[in-house]
Amino acid sequence: MARDENQLGSFLRSRREKIDAASAGVVSNTRRRVKGLRREELALLAGLSPSYYTRLEQGRDRRPSREILEALARVLRLDDTERAYLWSLAVPSIAPAGDAAPARTVRPGVLHLLERWADLPAFVVAPGRDVLAGTALAARVNPAWSPGHNLIEFVFLDPRAHQVYPDRDEIAVQSVAGLRATAATRRGELDGFVAAMRERSEHFRVLWDSHDVYERVIGEKRLAVDGLGVLRLSFETFALAGPEGHVLYVYFPQPGTADDRALRGLIP
Repeated sequence: MARDENQLGSFLRSRREKIDAASAGVVSNTRRRVKGLRREELALLAGLSPSYYTRLEQGRDRRPSREILEALARVLRLDDTERAYLWSLAVPSIAPAGDAAPARTVRPGVLHLLERWADLPAFVVAPGRDVLAGTALAARVNPAWSPGHNLIEFVFLDPRAHQVYPDRDEIAVQSVAGLRATAATRRGELDGFVAAMRERSEHFRVLWDSHDVYERVIGEKRLAVDGLGVLRLSFETFALAGPEGHVLYVYFPQPGTADDRALRGLIP
């Protein structure tokens, strides 16, 4: 797969096609044959000339000003994560080179914490979602949460994902949108992984090409655990300081719930 060299234009087009023209204030007396807003409609709503916006979306102009980006974000109704992603595409930051080997060693202090958190499912992932370290309880709750697994590959390529995740389709959408957000901050580092996943999974390719982007730093998941049924666990994520881009995931049940009692029963 050739890398999309016009990611800014592709993202703008994908967001434009999701905006309902009527709710944006566009009045039309004829049947619309396009999804969302037309280029010229978005341009006028953002205070731009249609010809300039066309150049921007086609990749012939790739350095819009802050004012233009803010105007487009307003009309496209981007949330904070999408705004940050838009900005990263228009004003690329210095990021690791695409051929640089990502650091896969977890700091000793973090490993020590994982050893002490025997009563919680917790694990560390690299930017490409490889699991680098985790608690024994994490692997017991979900096989994907053990070192040597990749969270994205598990969702899209491992048949066990349908058994583990009752909400597998929703998790698939969230995982790709989160990976896209990460890829924007680590320019080029994840290109090879994304290209491989596009080849290996049609579902992944469709979701990646939708250009959805958001991050879930907190939330809740339902997981089917052998012998226990479906557990509902909350989670928090912690970005570990350093250039490696490692993230610590910690899952936990709400105190006093059946999920809490069930999870305690798994602790060695």
